[in-house]
Amino acid sequence: MKAFIANLLLASLTAVVLLPSCGGGGDDPQPAEENLVITTTPVLNGQQEAVAPGPNFPLTVTVTSKMPPQGVRIEVTARPDGNGTTAFFTANQTTSNATTTLSITNTPQLTVSRVTVTVTSLSKPSNTKTGFYLYSRK
Repeated sequence: MKAFIANLLLASLTAVVLLPSCGGGGDDPQPAEENLVITTTPVLNGQQEAVAPGPNFPLTVTVTSKMPPQGVRIEVTARPDGNGTTAFFTANQTTSNATTTLSITNTPQLTVSRVTVTVTSLSKPSNTKTGFYLYSRK
C-alpha cells in the first residue's frame, strides 16, 4: 500500500511540474507582425495639392513594410473639406499586393476636398495607418 501511495504522489508531482509547460489555449488571437508603413502619391501630409483639371485624380497606396499574412484593407474617402459633408467618393479594397492604384472620381469643381486613407492589417486589426491630403479641381 505504501508503494501505491508513493507512486500516486510521484505521478501527481510530475503532472504539476509538466502540465503548465504544455501549450494549448494560450495562443494570442492577434499574431505579432511588423507595424504598417505606407507611402502614397499624393503624399498623406495634410497639405493642399496644387489645383488640377481632373476630372479623375489618381491615388497610389504602397505598403513598404512587410505585408501582413492575410493582407490589408485600404479604405479611401473623399469629401468636401469641412464639417458634416457627405463623401462623393469611397473605396474599400482588400489586397495582398504591395501597391494599389485607385482613381478618385466625381470631385466637385472649385471646392477644396479632403482624401482620407486608412490601411488596416487583416491579420491584426489594431495595426493601422491613417492620413489625409487636400486637393481641388479647376
